Amino acid sequence: MPRVKRGTKRTQRRKKILKRASGYFLTKSKLHQAAKEAVERGLKFGYRGRREKKRQFRSLWIVRIGAACKLNGASYSQFISGLRKAGIELDRKVLADIAVNDPEGFAKLVEQAREAKAKEAKARKAA
Repeated sequence: MPRVKRGTKRTQRRKKILKRASGYFLTKSKLHQAAKEAVERGLKFGYRGRREKKRQFRSLWIVRIGAACKLNGASYSQFISGLRKAGIELDRKVLADIAVNDPEGFAKLVEQAREAKAKEAKARKAA
């Protein structure tokens, strides 16, 4: 079997890692082994962070919607339940944007949710 020295491929791979590690402290930006560990660790945190960001934004939207609901005399859970019963399918991102930028429009949504809840309760009483 012929001997393989891996000259250029090895250099390219090491250069790629050291380029990603530029800006790291001391040996983490200079030495290949330390740089490789630091880069892998950073990539792991980045991967995890991209997933955490989705959770954090959803909780932020829920807080904003809840605060706007309180201003209109409703709780978050009553509001979301009423929207479902009214057949309004807006996601939390859009609802939070409406709550921040269009308080009058959000108040109308709260009113529609209230009416749908009341109508559903009346139907349940009648049955």
